[in-house]
Amino acid sequence: MRAYLVGGAVRDRLLGRPEGDRDWVVVGSTPQEMIRAGYLPVGRDFPVFLHPQTREEYALARTERKTAPGYHGFSFHAAPDVTLEQDLARRDFTVNAIAQAEDGSLVDPYGGVRDIQARVLRHVSPAFAEDPVRILRAARFMARFAPLGFTVAPETLQLMRDMVVAGEADHLVAERVWQELRKALEEPQPSAALRLLRDCGALARLLPEVDALFGVPQRPEYHPEVDTGEHLCLVLDMAARLAPGDALVGFAALTHDLGKALTPKDQLPRHIGHEHSGVRPLRAVCARLKVPAEYAAAAEIACREHLNVHRLDELRADTVHDLVARCDGFRKPERIRQLALVCEADSRGRLGRQEDDYPQGRRLLALHEAMLAVTAGQAVARGLSGPAVGEWLRKARIEAAASLRKHWSETGAP
Repeated sequence: MRAYLVGGAVRDRLLGRPEGDRDWVVVGSTPQEMIRAGYLPVGRDFPVFLHPQTREEYALARTERKTAPGYHGFSFHAAPDVTLEQDLARRDFTVNAIAQAEDGSLVDPYGGVRDIQARVLRHVSPAFAEDPVRILRAARFMARFAPLGFTVAPETLQLMRDMVVAGEADHLVAERVWQELRKALEEPQPSAALRLLRDCGALARLLPEVDALFGVPQRPEYHPEVDTGEHLCLVLDMAARLAPGDALVGFAALTHDLGKALTPKDQLPRHIGHEHSGVRPLRAVCARLKVPAEYAAAAEIACREHLNVHRLDELRADTVHDLVARCDGFRKPERIRQLALVCEADSRGRLGRQEDDYPQGRRLLALHEAMLAVTAGQAVARGLSGPAVGEWLRKARIEAAASLRKHWSETGAP
């Protein structure tokens, strides 16, 4: 029995990045031997075990064979005679097909070290085309590694295009698409995932509402990048910069402008009412991908309200109050923070404007905080009850917002 560290831990170590989960492959053993050695079996589809002390995953070396369309259509073979090279051959990318022996030496039969040095994401073998999830994984890895200079090998991109044409992407289930999309939105450059999905044709199959934004013009005085799809890429990366690892903010940024794809051509490049027309395609995306309710709610708020936040200084105090109330921001304060982040990403996600200030976000948060300081307990202390509490709360919160704005006019707004 020989154990090898494999996958992301080896790759990240070679890239000089912090290691995540450590996974191991075991060659020359059987499930019975693993159990006798104290390993805890946890694999449902193939033999995977937890180490009795470290609790790290140890999987028996295995091969796989395609038996049906989609990513569930595989049969697996694990036996003591399966070699390490055979196990590594079934992996997706060469950078993930490197093993490290217990003495620290590397086993690299498919050139993964070379591709790490060249910053190339390349498929290990033609078997890549058998699993459509690998299209999504390629996009997620690009969102993570594009800042390091990674590109996708031309032959891998062509293989992904062939997979889409063959209909493999159509077999992806909603839960898996959402899982990989969410992970991509947590990475530092989500636009790289979006561009790769579009380049291979998968974006039009999986997120046609987003794909439709590319090629739609905007007014150049507000959007120097002009193309709505290009604006979206800038917004995604700005959201990742402002809220690192926050997929909820990222998803709201991804979907905030869907209405622009529905603007009648005779109205272009203006997009009157796109914040309202975008709600319907947003709801369609959320229903199709089974997006969690809190993500869907935050995205709809950003879609509907982002123009109001941009012109916050023009809104009356009562209008600001009602905006917060529509967002359920008095019961769920985090929604206003999320909205402010998405709106800042939208404003700064424009060509040449990435370093611009966005005071509206700070002011929205300050007004929200002033209104939150007014509570129902204060109304009850005044002897109010029933509907009178709500009426007093609204009036007092509006007065708090108006008072703060008056203070700003006298001393300077933040």
